[in-house]
Amino acid sequence: MRRFLDRLYGVAAAIAGLCIIGICLIVSAQILLNITARLLGPGYSWTIPSYADFAGFMLAAATFLALGPTLRAGGHIRVTLLTGRLPARVALWLEVAVSALAALLVAYLLRYVVQLIGESWRYNDLSPGIIPIPLWIPQSVMALGLVIFLIALIDLVISDIRAGRPTLRTPEEV
Repeated sequence: MRRFLDRLYGVAAAIAGLCIIGICLIVSAQILLNITARLLGPGYSWTIPSYADFAGFMLAAATFLALGPTLRAGGHIRVTLLTGRLPARVALWLEVAVSALAALLVAYLLRYVVQLIGESWRYNDLSPGIIPIPLWIPQSVMALGLVIFLIALIDLVISDIRAGRPTLRTPEEV
């Protein structure tokens, strides 16, 4: 199971990274087209259709897909001012409680994101750009990222309980 979860986090992180590269490529290409139009005149003015929409969708995908892998890698900002001063056992149960509460909140959010996807599907909501994209597509990627984040939070709770200590210690905390 550990290998499967690590692979899931790795794939999600890789896709998030590819989305960031995609944003860089599409925005850079549009900038080059704008420079070309300024240098050569209005006759050479081209635009990548809906490039801002695509960049926004890729940013949302990168953000949500990276939540779970970033959590498991210990990359989220954590305030350890309180837990660093508590006895180890109390700190463990506080971290477990906070992670479990976070999992409940993510599950609650996921429920409404799934409802939003259903409404977008039912009403055939489209993006307002030149290329109309059904909104359920980027919303589904967002939901997938939340599912992976929820799995990562549950994984964290189980890992902490099994280890008998908080498992997300970064080198700065040790």
